[in-house]
Amino acid sequence: MSEPLSPSPSLLGNLRVELMRKPPFHLMQPLHVDALVRGSEQVYYAPGEAIVSPEHGPVRHLYCIRSGRVAHRLPQAQGVDFQFETGDLFPLGALMSARAVMGSYLAHEDTFCLRIDAAVVHEVAARSAPFADFLNRSILTLLEASQRMLREGQAAQALADQSLESPLGELLRNQPVSVRPDTTIGEALEAMHRRRLGSMPVVDAEDRVLGILTRYDVLGRITLPQLPMSTPIDQVMTCPVRTLAASDSALDAALLMSQHGIRHVPVTQGGRLVGIVSERDLFAIQRLSLKDLGTAIRSARDLETLRQAGADIRAFASTLLSQGVQARQLTRLISRLNDALTIRLLELVALRHQLDLHRACWLAAGSEGREEQTIATDQDNGLLLDGDQAADRPRWLAFAGDVNQALSDCGAPLCRGGVMASNPRWCLTSEEWRAHFRQWIARGEGEDLLDASIWLDFRVLAGRPELAAGLRPAIRVLVGQHPRFLRQLAGAALRNRVPLDWLGGIETRAQDGRELLDIKLHGSMIYVDAARLFALAHSVEAVNTRTRFEGIARALRVPPSEAEGWIGGFEYLQMLRLKGQIAQDAAAGGTMHAGRNDVQAASPEANAVANMKPNPNLLDVATLSDIDRRILKESLRIARRLQQRIELDFLA
Repeated sequence: MSEPLSPSPSLLGNLRVELMRKPPFHLMQPLHVDALVRGSEQVYYAPGEAIVSPEHGPVRHLYCIRSGRVAHRLPQAQGVDFQFETGDLFPLGALMSARAVMGSYLAHEDTFCLRIDAAVVHEVAARSAPFADFLNRSILTLLEASQRMLREGQAAQALADQSLESPLGELLRNQPVSVRPDTTIGEALEAMHRRRLGSMPVVDAEDRVLGILTRYDVLGRITLPQLPMSTPIDQVMTCPVRTLAASDSALDAALLMSQHGIRHVPVTQGGRLVGIVSERDLFAIQRLSLKDLGTAIRSARDLETLRQAGADIRAFASTLLSQGVQARQLTRLISRLNDALTIRLLELVALRHQLDLHRACWLAAGSEGREEQTIATDQDNGLLLDGDQAADRPRWLAFAGDVNQALSDCGAPLCRGGVMASNPRWCLTSEEWRAHFRQWIARGEGEDLLDASIWLDFRVLAGRPELAAGLRPAIRVLVGQHPRFLRQLAGAALRNRVPLDWLGGIETRAQDGRELLDIKLHGSMIYVDAARLFALAHSVEAVNTRTRFEGIARALRVPPSEAEGWIGGFEYLQMLRLKGQIAQDAAAGGTMHAGRNDVQAASPEANAVANMKPNPNLLDVATLSDIDRRILKESLRIARRLQQRIELDFLA
């Protein structure tokens, strides 16, 4: 280590400019950055030299790398746990906890660092909220910075001053107008006309919502039946009424309107009515009407209409991504819209095949089952038949074949592995499904684990849900009877290793001058597998990965910061997938996910054609911004910690 040098006045200015190009300094006021620089010393470290290690005791400085690289080595690790590059800060956790570091930070090459005294760090953090947020929530702060860059980079497509992330409470402008149940129709309609209201909520004495009357109800419920204006409103109102809380987002309202075909949603706080949000309110935020898209899907009479709706879903996802909607909401929205499209398609095809959907249920599995669909997700589905429908299995298989091909035409590619309801393996009675789960869990061989991983994420999408009601309890019993299965599932999850090399750098595959990484296989799927395993082990009923992590965190009593890291890392990788897929779809003129009428499910020809398609999950790491590259590394590092926890909990 060289003798530390305090920055000269000229170096002070240069350092401020240099730092304010990088997070978190780019969010801070210049005087706060100056305070950090003035309280720093520039220090040189030779290759292999220890910068800070456990033997040094409680951390007294924060280090910012100006040039060079720093390796972090844990005592029990054979190689490097992580590598820090220019602009990185370390060691954040130990500094904020006033403890010694757990591993050693070593200069990997000639390295210059700014060494900032801990007292200066805490003093600036007390005055700079962005800096304090970064110290306490580093990955979440980086994610927010990435979202901000995404919005700014696509400003031409972004919406005005609010997004679908806004809480409904922020959209409410006026006090709600409501009536009591005994108010006459005439009085209610007169109030609606005078105040130019599209709806009238009906509340009790404590302002709890009992029902609602809208302008669209008047013709069918009042005019055509020729009800007298003296009729109490509680005889014609819609009840029960669907409501949302003020803390719910505008996206929640959009989803509710799309799913149920409604235009007005009462908003409550503590159970009391505080306002109404209408489709018009949401239209002010989003120029594309989700309600119109949902209505088009539900009212579709032919495949061509649904094919266009599939393209509209992808266009809508692109619009929402440009305005900074987060991956969780975006994949949920895509899944809900695809659900609506699939349900309508099932209804149309069942009518053509003269089959009663209530004699079966359509199962969604994989990412669709988890409600984590991106715009390039292939099909994973199956059929659960009522026992007396087993003899009609050929008719159901023919029906499923038409549905699978139609979904492909609408933009959901056929599954390369044939995990579709048109495959006789996945068109089964309830007892046959249970037999499959018994075999998978009791035997736990390679193919068993693969099939189990897909179908443990199932949910009922259409048909009669009661037919599948006993499957989840049966799975819990089977796992309890065969504890070895969790160990086998853990071993399978660990075979997909995190793509970080021994120096902590991102491992990529070079192709045509690009640094490629399969962001699904070697990224988000690592989180999905870990969440599924821990959820199964700790009886967390959720299927969605985020919700699983929330339940697992409660069961394991992990610190909130660790659980936030799991969720933040997973959702960031999902966002990268969506961003890349939407860019590919736009470059292909919206045809990247078009169906192929000449491909048959699970045939060799289908696999050959599918393998010729470009992988929509390949990411060129070299194209990432400095912020996104750093978050990618941190997300992969968190994934590696999850795998280390799996090793300790299930394989030690």
